Amino acid sequence: MKVALIVFLVVVVGLFVVVEIGLRSLFGFGNPLIYIGDEQIGYLLAPNQRTHRFGNRIEINEYSMRSNPFNKTLTPSGLRILLLGDSIANGGWWTDQTNTISTMMMCSLASSTNNSYQEVEVLNASANSWGPRNELAYLQKFSNFNAQAVLLLINTDDLFATAPTSLPVGRDRNYPNSKPKPPLALVEVWQRYIVKQQPIPEMEAVQNEAGDRVGINLEAIGKIQALNRQTNSQFLLAMTPLLREIGEPGPRDYEIIARQRLNDYIKAQQINYIDFLPIFNSITNPQALYHDHIHLNSQGNKVVSEVMERSLLEILREIPLPQSY
Repeated sequence: MKVALIVFLVVVVGLFVVVEIGLRSLFGFGNPLIYIGDEQIGYLLAPNQRTHRFGNRIEINEYSMRSNPFNKTLTPSGLRILLLGDSIANGGWWTDQTNTISTMMMCSLASSTNNSYQEVEVLNASANSWGPRNELAYLQKFSNFNAQAVLLLINTDDLFATAPTSLPVGRDRNYPNSKPKPPLALVEVWQRYIVKQQPIPEMEAVQNEAGDRVGINLEAIGKIQALNRQTNSQFLLAMTPLLREIGEPGPRDYEIIARQRLNDYIKAQQINYIDFLPIFNSITNPQALYHDHIHLNSQGNKVVSEVMERSLLEILREIPLPQSY
């Protein structure tokens, strides 16, 4: 009887170890990205993190960017682009660091600028569900790091984004503020996928924000442009569509109205703008660009990065090249 019990315990412990190692090595559970709250920004990824999810490498630098560490002081012979955005720019757990829009652009720009710059950087300041007001607050807090050009990448839903809030941090399973305790992959799986998500009552008021949200977010975009003008930085705005907007019947009535308001605003403010809806509509199989109904996969990131790079190269022609080094 005792022998049987010992054998049973050995098997259970062995199974536990195998499952734990598998969840860690194959899926990256046990070491989730964590978030910190911020009074103005709402929330951002905690600085200086490294992890992997489902085989994809994720690295967050000291400025809460999905980018490698960098020197805040720009070298005289360097080119620096700052990408601001939400989960589409960030890439999330489904995108390896090498396949993010910013990394793709950085590698391609280094080649296409024909060694005009000693170093090319595309910094990625982004987080899940950020809207223009979050991105403006990030810029106000950290500056644009002396970037020659700032790229704001939004999606259609961002035109209706609510005010920044830190309420989800530590309360929503998708925005943890600490590692699992005890630090086991099985604990994270339990907390993230099995335990029922408790509602956050205060979020109802945030989600029901009154007033002209579209107008408020357009104003935030205008303020981002104004901040970059103060530092003589070029500004480019780009917007990706939801998957259901592509083809027929196209965007819903309220989205059509918001899109028209955006078009009118960028013309009045003379903002360089890329609308990816007609671009995606011209592609034979646009569904192949998407990871889900809103987020892009690596193929979609490649299309977006290439189009934005072409626009950025046009903008960069207006910037004097650095002296030879």
